[in-house]
Amino acid sequence: MVKEQLDPMVVNAEFIEAELTWLTQVIEARIDLHFGQESRWQAVEEVPIPAVDDSTAAYAEFIHHYQLGTVERIAICLALAPHLRPQLLDVFQQPNERLNRGFTEFGGAHGKSHGGFLPTGETVLFVVAGNDLSMRLSAQQLFDRDHIFSRHNILKLDSPQPGEPVAAGQLALADEIVDYLTVGQLRKPDFSRDFPARLISSEMEWDELVLPAKSLEQLTELEAWVRHETVLMDDWGLSKRLRPGYKCLFYGPPGTGKTLTASLLGKRVGKDVYRISLSSVVSKYIGETEKNLERIFDRAENMSCILFFDEADALFGKRTNVSDAHDRYANQEVSYLLQRIEDYPGVVILATNYRGNIDDAFTRRFQALVHFPLPGPAEREQLWSGAFSAECDLEPALSLKQVAQDFEVSGGAIMNAVRYASLMALEADSKTIRNHDVVEGVRREVQKEGKTL
Repeated sequence: MVKEQLDPMVVNAEFIEAELTWLTQVIEARIDLHFGQESRWQAVEEVPIPAVDDSTAAYAEFIHHYQLGTVERIAICLALAPHLRPQLLDVFQQPNERLNRGFTEFGGAHGKSHGGFLPTGETVLFVVAGNDLSMRLSAQQLFDRDHIFSRHNILKLDSPQPGEPVAAGQLALADEIVDYLTVGQLRKPDFSRDFPARLISSEMEWDELVLPAKSLEQLTELEAWVRHETVLMDDWGLSKRLRPGYKCLFYGPPGTGKTLTASLLGKRVGKDVYRISLSSVVSKYIGETEKNLERIFDRAENMSCILFFDEADALFGKRTNVSDAHDRYANQEVSYLLQRIEDYPGVVILATNYRGNIDDAFTRRFQALVHFPLPGPAEREQLWSGAFSAECDLEPALSLKQVAQDFEVSGGAIMNAVRYASLMALEADSKTIRNHDVVEGVRREVQKEGKTL
């Protein structure tokens, strides 16, 4: 059986096995050379590295795609070892008998639950460079902001304690990179403190969306960006002139279809849509909101998903006049968010009930502003006509066209009224939707807004 016919998981496991074996030999060579012990290698670069060109393993394809060199592969494999073969790094826990503690040059950290050695930036620098200062300085570029690791959120160093060397930070592979390198696919993240966002979807189809023609036209541009971004930015060379990603504002009254449209748009272009939970993001503590958002953006960058910020004015509202330290911090937070969203290479949709609540600095940078007005009579009739189950009938006295003419309500309110009228029919052991139940359902919705029919 040829390798291409094997289970992709098996193929990937075989390649990872070869990569871990290579790393083990590299570490052994470095330690032997460092302590002047006999070694079959004169330099760690002499240790044969697994070939990637003919492999169909996800790990090998990842290396080939990003054109990772020996130093990058050592860093990736070191960061992955605690997830797959933690005992491989036990060699770094040998004591320095002269000082009665570990070797400083090995770096390393210890976790709260993990009992093994967790590699740090210092560990990478030791394995790559040993005592060669010029090689060490060159290898430090792995952790620069413009390195491919940082630009694509692949691997980074956790921030060390204040005053400590940068290389003391623990190596951290992005969760989605760990998923891809090990199982060959990205697992959808669950809602958590580190990723306070929920995957949203809809059973409806794009053709069932009821919006004004102008709004649909604006959404076409967003859809076109998702479909043709790579050609536009790379093949046509516009990445030099255009900022990455696409930012869009949905604005309009509640219940007009902003969240539904985001879900259907993702479904239409084949991308997951994650709705950000603002209650889990906004913090009263200085700097925490930025950290929460940074975790979301970092995780989302490798997921190729759409981020949907509902009630976005809570995060991206107008900046205030500075009268105290709190105002200065709030304005600083907004400025940070503006920059972070501009730099995000994916699609971000912000939704608000009131366009005027969004800071002007943001609105100038949106590629599209899509208005979601209350539906007109024709749109309301379309919504009413498509809302009821095919299992039920409408009583003769019920004219959906007249209901649409008489009651100026949102699509969300219409669906709530449909729910009420349908439940009343079932409660009466009937499949007939009654006019007075529909009217009562609408009346309840209008009352929610403090109005009366």
